[in-house]
Amino acid sequence: MIPSNYSENRIIRTRAFGLVLGLAALSAGRLAAQSLGLQPPQASGPTASSYQGSIPAGEVSSQPLGLSLDDAIQRGLKTNLGIILSSTQSAAARGQQLSQLQSLLPSVDGNGKETIMQVDLPAEGLRIPGFPTIIGPFGFTDVRANLSWSLIDVSSLRNYLASRHNFAAAQLSAQDARDMVILTVGNAYLLVLADESQVASVEAQAATAKISLDQAVSNHQAGTAPLLDELRSRVDSQSLQQQLIVANNALEKDKLALARTIGLPLAQSFTLTDKVPYAAFDQIDIDATIRQAHANRKDLAAMLEQTRAAEEQRKAVTAGRYPTLKFDGDYGDIGTTLGHSHGTGDATGTLSVSLFKEFEFRGEAQQAQAQLDTQRAQVSDKTAQIDADIRDALLDIASAQQQVEVANSSVALANEALSEAQQRYANGVSDNLAVSQAEQSVAQANTQYVTSLYRHNVAKLSLARALGVAENYKNYLGGK
Repeated sequence: MIPSNYSENRIIRTRAFGLVLGLAALSAGRLAAQSLGLQPPQASGPTASSYQGSIPAGEVSSQPLGLSLDDAIQRGLKTNLGIILSSTQSAAARGQQLSQLQSLLPSVDGNGKETIMQVDLPAEGLRIPGFPTIIGPFGFTDVRANLSWSLIDVSSLRNYLASRHNFAAAQLSAQDARDMVILTVGNAYLLVLADESQVASVEAQAATAKISLDQAVSNHQAGTAPLLDELRSRVDSQSLQQQLIVANNALEKDKLALARTIGLPLAQSFTLTDKVPYAAFDQIDIDATIRQAHANRKDLAAMLEQTRAAEEQRKAVTAGRYPTLKFDGDYGDIGTTLGHSHGTGDATGTLSVSLFKEFEFRGEAQQAQAQLDTQRAQVSDKTAQIDADIRDALLDIASAQQQVEVANSSVALANEALSEAQQRYANGVSDNLAVSQAEQSVAQANTQYVTSLYRHNVAKLSLARALGVAENYKNYLGGK
């Protein structure tokens, strides 16, 4: 049977991976759900599942690819679906800004007409004795430019300013998506490293169990040990073989998940070249760290920009009551031909005032105010969430650091106990029950060490993301 501690720790690591992905996409997903102007966006933004996907790039090579953590992150920053969707949303926001800008600029259109006419006067109700009933054919040429310009439109100006803030928010969200990708890819890489360590540990335990089995078989054949010792050793050996099968399967599946996040073809085999060692993390000033996070977090800055956009939209609704001044004019040449033509034109100024749209104005004002209140509430929540992210990460680091130290000591003690039990059994002092129990203790201690080391490194990576400096992940994975 597979020891319950192995399955439990595997579940813990899998849940941690899902939790990291959820936290990684929470801010970007929330920002992506916001509007890019007055109307809701049509394009969907990055979600938690988006950061697990990518656009595969590159050809499959028959040779295994050496993949460092830097290589994996750089690939992710180019091909991860989350960052690609963030970039497309930024482009959409830019398009919205340009559309709003056009409403403030003069619009000039040009047209040319070549007209040929023939008129039937009786059909038009004109019957004049002695006058031809058919006039024509005759024609004229008209080449003209038309100008339309809203000289004063406060509402359009406010909407344009709102679109500028939305575009700035989209750009900040795209920058924040880089931190999300680094966190997601880094976690996937660390999980594969943990799987490799688990496989190596189980392989070593299986080799030790094989030695114990061979010894038990020899002792039984020599008549110095009962059959029970051989059966017990055989069960332990086969149990470890099952663990090895499960561990190898988990490793291959997590490698596929890593390949998906970085756009590596799934048929491409690769090996990890970085081995992240254990590095203790120094205590830091929590208050200073929180202030740093507030200054660096791009998702918070994006929310602030969206709040400013909501304020401008609220002002735009109020400005709908103000008069607007619009100029329309045209100038061109008209005549039988371009060579026999004359310049003509006209100009019109229009002052418009809304006399009775009170219910429409009130309804739009309430909607805009509700959106503004929502944005302000989300900013307050995000500020508190950043504080919680920092404190959670520091607690996780301290807890995992203690677990690593205890687990490391437990591994040494379990190996020493196993060696003692093996010597006692070899000398015929006791049966191999103590050996079997010691082997299970070694397996449990090794699994706990691998899991606690993974948790420690993920917690440090999460702290870098919580601070908004995920691109400096090396300073955190290597200690600070």
